[in-house]
Amino acid sequence: MKIGVTKFPGTNNEQDVLRALSSFGIEGVLIYEKDTDKLKDLNALIIAGGFSFGDYLRPGIIAAKTAIMQELPKFVEQGNFVIGICNGFQILCETGILPGVLTTNRSTKFVSRWVYVKINKSNSVLLRNSENKIWRIPIAHFDGNYYATNEQIAELKKKNQIALQYSDEEGVISENSNPNGSMDNIAGITNKEGNVLGLMPHPERASFSYLGSEDGRTIFQNLIEELK
Repeated sequence: MKIGVTKFPGTNNEQDVLRALSSFGIEGVLIYEKDTDKLKDLNALIIAGGFSFGDYLRPGIIAAKTAIMQELPKFVEQGNFVIGICNGFQILCETGILPGVLTTNRSTKFVSRWVYVKINKSNSVLLRNSENKIWRIPIAHFDGNYYATNEQIAELKKKNQIALQYSDEEGVISENSNPNGSMDNIAGITNKEGNVLGLMPHPERASFSYLGSEDGRTIFQNLIEELK
């Protein structure tokens, strides 16, 4: 089993992801922007968060044009798993692997705090046994406002691709629990096949009790069990 974790100039969460994987006895492999030759040996790729290439032009767009990301559609089509966290979610949208875009928070301010998300019915094994559960998990972003066309939103709903929605502690989804203005309180989505998950919250920062929550461990645990 080989799980890659991306490292672009400006990203800063790859070590946190590697630490989460290590807690399951998995040694992740750092993947840099030109490591296309390593992609064929991976079973999964986690696109870590941060500010790839300084988020110049717009978040994720420069990283989306790198050699490794240009090879990603083929990797996905082969049925391999991809998880994009925060900036990784932005990159997945910029590559077109996931629909929609992540724009500036409605407050026009960087938001860094704990939130609650409700896990929806999903086709993805990455969220297995999690439907209707409420996770406490942190966010840290300036551009986490998810936007898509009405047609795209309808399709996401129809295919059970809206994986996570911002909610309160009781699972109530409302404007009051929306930290960034995302349409339909969307915090994460999957592709139709369920092998790609993009989310703005940071599961790697909610994977140890001493950090305040272990809810995020579910994603990594499901990934590892599926690969085994």
